[in-house]
Amino acid sequence: MTDVLLVDRAEGVATLTLNRPESMNSLSIELKEALLDATRDVSGDPSVRAVVLAGSGRGFCVGQDLREHVSLLEAQDPSPLSTVTEHYNPLVLTLARMPKPVIAAVNGMAAGAGAGLAFACDFRIAAKTAGFLIAFANVGLTLDSGVSWTLQRLVGLGRATALSLLAEPITAEAALEMALVNAVVEPERVLPAAQELAARLAAGPTAAYAAIKQSISYAASSDLEGALALEGELQVAAGRTADHRNATAAFVAKQKPTFTGR
Repeated sequence: MTDVLLVDRAEGVATLTLNRPESMNSLSIELKEALLDATRDVSGDPSVRAVVLAGSGRGFCVGQDLREHVSLLEAQDPSPLSTVTEHYNPLVLTLARMPKPVIAAVNGMAAGAGAGLAFACDFRIAAKTAGFLIAFANVGLTLDSGVSWTLQRLVGLGRATALSLLAEPITAEAALEMALVNAVVEPERVLPAAQELAARLAAGPTAAYAAIKQSISYAASSDLEGALALEGELQVAAGRTADHRNATAAFVAKQKPTFTGR
């Protein structure tokens, strides 16, 4: 793995740390490709039961590396105009469809595609000094990195429209009030808090978590009949897992269950 992305695995938790602190972890082509490879890897790794996405230095991720973007545009290189389909779309799909919980540890500013990556995670733990910026309109661009889909589901259509058109910074406190983040903590607690949550989830019924995520995602754009049908299919599969059998036996025996994700 390249130095622009740090990958750590410990006790079922994989921590992916964007590591371009000199540019507030802006997304160069190298970082986007490394992150896409790493997310795909941990998604398919059965030893990884929860994932933390973090940023090094003062920022979480300020989105596209605009210096690289401008230089490529000036060189008439077409790659900046294809990065949405080549990088951002598969990145967001991999994060959102990860069959295990994903927590964003937002230590600083999350702007543009950086905010999009955080929104694609299941949980967001933010520092008191962190912030979000739906910055696309400020550089004459439309939404990408899944923001058109994720943001309105997190905060509602009207608020998502206002945040996107006005492109004004959102403080951590405001993000908590509008349920854009799950918790706000002291800056030095962001990564530990995210990893503690990840460890708690990694010890849980991860097969059930995957089914729950699939069910919620499907129901977001389905009618009730379709949602009920999928719930039935997934519940049959979940009922056949060792986790379910062990948990129900532990309940009857008044013991604490142990989950293996199978």
